[in-house]
Amino acid sequence: MSPPDSSRRSFLKTFVALAGTTPLMDGLLQAQSGEAAGPLLAYVGTFSSPLGDVLPTQVDLPPGNGRGIHLFQVNRVTGALTPAGIHEMGTSPSCLALNTSGTRLYSANETDRAGEHKEGTVSAFSINRADGKLELLNTVRSGGAGPTFVSLHPSGRFVLVANYFGGSVAVLPILADGRLGAATDIKADAGKIGPTRATNAPPGSFAFSGHDRTHAHMIQADPAGCFVLHADLGLDKIFIWKFDEQKGVLIPSEPPAVALPPGDGPRHFHFHANGRWFYSIQEEGSTIVLFDYDASTGQLTSRQTISTLPPGFAGSNFCSEILVSADGRFVYAGNRLHDSIGIFSIGPNGTLTFVGEEWTRGNYPRSFNFDPTGQFLYCCNQRGDNIAVFRVDRKTGSLNFTGQYTPVGNPSSIVFLDLAKNG
Repeated sequence: MSPPDSSRRSFLKTFVALAGTTPLMDGLLQAQSGEAAGPLLAYVGTFSSPLGDVLPTQVDLPPGNGRGIHLFQVNRVTGALTPAGIHEMGTSPSCLALNTSGTRLYSANETDRAGEHKEGTVSAFSINRADGKLELLNTVRSGGAGPTFVSLHPSGRFVLVANYFGGSVAVLPILADGRLGAATDIKADAGKIGPTRATNAPPGSFAFSGHDRTHAHMIQADPAGCFVLHADLGLDKIFIWKFDEQKGVLIPSEPPAVALPPGDGPRHFHFHANGRWFYSIQEEGSTIVLFDYDASTGQLTSRQTISTLPPGFAGSNFCSEILVSADGRFVYAGNRLHDSIGIFSIGPNGTLTFVGEEWTRGNYPRSFNFDPTGQFLYCCNQRGDNIAVFRVDRKTGSLNFTGQYTPVGNPSSIVFLDLAKNG
């Protein structure tokens, strides 16, 4: 009897010879080759403890059903997730970021309380390239309470942090061994808080979440790393900073911020692959705003506003994630309470057209992400305690549910690491 690997190779060769080359066959061959070199892994950040000491206006109170950072092996052909371990953490590592070489992972520990100011923390992990298992390197203070977002600067030398409850952003240096140093800069948001009703709220909406104080919700550098942008939901502003890469310091740009409609609440944003179009999603207004981005000055100029919801919708909704497909043809927008992902085509000049929606198969989709190939979209249904897997139609942008649910307590974010690629 031939060894299993030998039999599989013989079958594939015979199948190709008989059927000829097809896109499906190409995908199967690539998947087989990839798995032979190393698995595709997914890390899922969760809420692993209840949010405490929060304001009475806080609407998002996950009970803490997660167990830390959950690890899965991803089937490249079907998209299925198979549990491969858990790095136990009781501090709600709700947002995760990988370095480009796939050797380090960083987590925002949203419910941690460190020091007299009850700051959150950020942890650094080394990744075992054989099996993806994590080893804690160190944990440092995040520069504010409730860190809800982390990203890596393109230089690979800094982690950028948005502290939701602290209303601040911070720059954490990455040391030579991957550990984190103390913050090189912390900026506290300040200004006039927006109204409790969003300018663009759907009819009958009672959506109110962050217009009680400053709430830094996302921070990320532009593709060149020259500027850093962050959204404050309570102030209805996106701040723009010049970045001093030598010192790890944020310097106000000119102008220092761009305003969104009062009460709409900018939450997340995503750059188009061309670096010129910038899409912001508003949590309480349930809108996407298209901005033109000037990479030489960091300036944002709004050009279109469109609802994330289907025509005729009425009632309350809280937006969550926004992603641009890697091919630059579609934008995907998350709707919580409506529990859908809105799908928009991108026109030749960057403007959006609503083309459809897909039910998330779970309650309160906090975030979603594409696998490295863009064939699958994984939706983290926070209150539904599951991740739903969808196959992406590259031509139409539509999402087709695969029938696969993966149970995870309060999933918040998902990132992918392809061990078939060299670190």
